[in-house]
Amino acid sequence: MSVLVGKKAPVFQAPAVVNGGEIVENFSLDQYLGKKYVVFFFYPADFTFVCPTELIAFQAKLAEFEKRNTIVVGCSVDSQYSHWQWLNTERNHGGIKGVTYPLVVDQSKAIAMAYDVLAGSYDLSPNNDLVFTGTPMAYRGLFLIDLNGMVQHQVVNNFPLGRSVNEVLRLIDALQFSEKHGEVCPADWHQGEEALKPTHEGISKYLGKKS
Repeated sequence: MSVLVGKKAPVFQAPAVVNGGEIVENFSLDQYLGKKYVVFFFYPADFTFVCPTELIAFQAKLAEFEKRNTIVVGCSVDSQYSHWQWLNTERNHGGIKGVTYPLVVDQSKAIAMAYDVLAGSYDLSPNNDLVFTGTPMAYRGLFLIDLNGMVQHQVVNNFPLGRSVNEVLRLIDALQFSEKHGEVCPADWHQGEEALKPTHEGISKYLGKKS
């Protein structure tokens, strides 16, 4: 599994469904460079079980992301037509109606491969046929991308393990606080709490208050 933290987020152009139903052909994260932080997350598939709980949970906190100048973008290997159908299916029938942030299409699996979250790989058979080994879907990868397009945080969960939206918000707060103040955020830091200076004196002072 590649570590993308500290590197430029892989660039792509792909179809996406935005605003809960509008299909665009050449969606790219580049449109947010210098303007917005981005939470870019992968999920295995539309019309599944854990996935709608995650996508709806992100939507429920969308205003909190907007307060932090952050865009949320989802991605799976499904088609734009599957995304559209899922977005327009009522929640009591397994849909995610009401989700408004973009859902990117990765039918080629090229984006999942670029972010190294694909649950399998392509190989050549003895007959030189291209075959896929594994599960042709993305793990639950999530990447926090800063204003310069650099990955500042990543986490990858296996299929059964849903993510914490509140933890994503906490990490955005920590990143933005550190950028603004030049201080570092200790374990379990939350907005409004004391951070610390990245010096021996700073850590000694902080730990002394915690003892």
